[in-house]
Order: sequence, then C-alpha cells, then structure tokens
Amino acid sequence: MNKPLRRVAIFCGLLVLALLVRVNWVQFVEGDQLKNDPHNRRVAIERYSTPRGNIIVDGKAITGSTTTDSGDFKYKRTYKNGKMWAPVTGYASQAFDANQLEKLNDGILSGTDDRLFFSRTVDMFTGSKQKGGNVVTTLDAKAQKAAYDGLGKQKGAVAAINPETGAILALASTPSYDPSTFAGMSNKDAEAYNALQKKSDPDEPMLNRALRQTYPPGSTFKVVTASAALQNGLYTDVDTKTRSPLPYTLPDTSGIELKNEGNIPCEDATLREALRWSCNTVFGKISADLGNKKMKAEAEKFGFNDPGINTPVRASESIYPEDNRPQNAMAGIGQASNRATPLQMAMVASAVANGGKLMKPYMVDQLVAPNLNVVQKHTPQEMSRPLSAENAQKVQSIMETVVKQGTGTNAQIPGVIVGGKTGTAQHGENNKDNPYAWFISYAKTDKGTPVAVAVVIEGSDTLRDDIAGGRLAAPVAKRVMQAVLEGEK
Repeated sequence: MNKPLRRVAIFCGLLVLALLVRVNWVQFVEGDQLKNDPHNRRVAIERYSTPRGNIIVDGKAITGSTTTDSGDFKYKRTYKNGKMWAPVTGYASQAFDANQLEKLNDGILSGTDDRLFFSRTVDMFTGSKQKGGNVVTTLDAKAQKAAYDGLGKQKGAVAAINPETGAILALASTPSYDPSTFAGMSNKDAEAYNALQKKSDPDEPMLNRALRQTYPPGSTFKVVTASAALQNGLYTDVDTKTRSPLPYTLPDTSGIELKNEGNIPCEDATLREALRWSCNTVFGKISADLGNKKMKAEAEKFGFNDPGINTPVRASESIYPEDNRPQNAMAGIGQASNRATPLQMAMVASAVANGGKLMKPYMVDQLVAPNLNVVQKHTPQEMSRPLSAENAQKVQSIMETVVKQGTGTNAQIPGVIVGGKTGTAQHGENNKDNPYAWFISYAKTDKGTPVAVAVVIEGSDTLRDDIAGGRLAAPVAKRVMQAVLEGEK
C-alpha cells in the first residue's frame, strides 16, 4: 500500500474508532440522562404506545387503559373509582407525567423495566406487542371504601395498617380528585388539571393528606408520652397515682398554667385515668419530668424525625422538636411544634398493638410480569421496638379503657377488643381556627390484631378537647376496623 492510501486508511480507521467510542458513550454513559430528558418525546410515546399494566387491589384492577386520538399517543390511563383510590395510585397523564405508584413503578407498568427482559424477548420472537406488568398492592378494598365514605365531604384523611406485617390496608384523603380527568392531552384535560392546583382550589384535592400533610397530633400523642414514662421508669404501674398537681405550672415560666379541658379528675391521676380523661396536666408534667432528650428519643422510635419512610411513596417527615422545657411539656401533649402525618399516628397505634414491635409500613406486595411471574415480592421488615412487650401490654390496657369507658366509646365493636385514643388539636394562631379531630385505634380478636387506624378530620364545631375526636373521628375508625374484621372471617 502506498503512503497516501495508508494515511487515508488510518484516518478512516480513526473515524470508525471515534464513532464506536461516541456510540458507546451515548448508549451506556449518557443513556439514562437522555432517556429521562423531559424533551425526549420518544419515551412518552413508548410509554403510551401499548395498554399500561394495572394497579391491583384484592385481585382486581383499579386502573385500565383506553385508546385515544392524542396524536402520537395511542393509549391513555383510566381509573375505577378514581377519587377514592387517588391517594394510592397517583396519576399517569400524557401531558403532566405521573406521580406516586404510577411514577415509582412506571417501568413495570409500561413494560420497559429491565426486569421484564425475558417477557420482552418472548414478545419480540412471537411478534406480540410489548405489555406492561402489574403492581399488586396490600390495600383492602372494603377498608378503603369505609374510610373514604366515612370521611365523606369532610376534609381529612385515614391511614390503616396491619400491625403484624406493616401492610397498609387503607389510605384515604378528602377532598380528592379523579386522575382520569386529565390523563390525556386535550384542552379539556389541561383545564381539569389547572383547576385542581392550589391557587385554583384552596381545598387542595391533589394533596395526599394521609402521607404528605402533617398536623399537630393533639391528645393522641399522649400514647407516646405514656410509653416514654413506662420505658424510662418514671412510672411502672399504670394504676398507681402519678405526681401531678392541679393546676400544673409550666416549667421556666412566670406562672403560666397548663389547663385541662373540662372538670375532669386529673390531680395525681393514674396513667389509666389520665389517658381515659385525657389529662393535659398529667402528660405535660410527664414530658417535662422526662426532658426533651428522652421524649424525642421515644418519639423517634415510633418513626418521628425520620425523613425516609417510604411506602414506597415517600411520607412527609413527622416532627418531635428539639425544644426548651415549657415547649417540650406542650409537645408532650401533641401541641407546640409537634407535627405528625396520619400514617405516623397509625404507626403509633400499630406498634402498641403489636407488642411493642413497629413494622415498616408498605403498600406494594408484589411486582408481577405480564406472564404473571413475580418480579419482586416484599418481605415484612421490623422497623424498631418503641416498647418492651410488657410495657406494650400496659399501654394496650389503658387504651382499651379509653374505648370501654372513656372518650372513645364511639369506637366500640361488639365482641372485639378495641384500644384507642381521641384527640382534638389546637389549630391557628391563638387557637382561633376550628381544631383538628383525631382518633387512633386498633382492633384485636382471638385470631390476632389485624388492623390499626388513624383518622384526622380538619374541622370541628366544638373546642372541647377530645369530644370532637371521639364524636367525629372515632366513628370513621370504627367503620374501617369493622371492614377489615369482616374480611378476616
């Protein structure tokens, strides 16, 4: 080969090598970045080129797909009872992307996940269209309906958990929205989506209140404070009188008194009577006596101050604050800067009901390929031990007294042992707004303890502590517990 031809050959070889390097760089190094680029329309086209896999509850799909005339997109998402299930499913929209289970499991549902390689390969050889897999949830359809119907037109949320496994059984939030109304690309879809945004609708129907909204937990937090008192040895017997004066003056203040709501027997009350009547003075003093460090440590064992609680949808962080002495006393009765999601308070009831063992909450049981092979299965995991088994039994005992003959009698279920705690949390500057009505509970039978529930309702027509929780929230929790128990038969 003469010298000019050799130079041309070397140059062409270098060009081919550069091309190979560039192709591999784009494919393997920049692949994910290009795939996830919002300007890459091909990803969206592929996502909606075939019917989407489904989200499954009790063996039945609560989602579907239908053909559409939206240009490049052949199919769009549909939802059954969309408003009821939106806090679980989230949405998948041709115009507005996706969120919650739809987003987190998009690869499985659209059929593009690498774990579906075998299924995609079979489809390629058989000439079949690519299919999406399914997301099998832990949800209980009857419990979800009971929660959603129980909330009705009230603004609020419900979270229900199986204490023995951590499986989420219900996750309701009202007001809600129907994801079907903006699943497409039309002007009508855009109008529906824009109407749901916060500025257009101050009720925030797209806010998942069960997971993403935090509230002062009010007197329901006294379950945590009672647990802290027992775990730290401040008191060992729930039927022995506490050292609780009446009135009780907040520490480090110039005579500011912590009040009880109503004429209730709180002076030196036992833990049982204090929880039964919801004595602010008793539990405020317990929190002050233990100190912020011990109270914060106990709250964290229940899940507070943990930003990483994934169900797999991320829950907002519940906060037990690092505070001064008077504020810590108030936080011990669920006020001040104490904030909790409904899921968090369901976790509190769940840990007590499960003998002191808190299981990690989850709502996806399996990811399933189109050929029904299980791609991924969840294994229940212990999260922490907020209480010893002995102390958990003591807290169960006093929570059951609350339902038998205290502020939570509206949650009684014939033939079933129910433990609970009511709460009415102050809301607004100087408590000027209607308070939040709370109820947390669990139900147990001879077969076990299948459900723990937390209910919060954003509004009440009474300021009397705990009556609002017992009157408004407890009946909703009762409906949810009954629905789960019915399914256990």
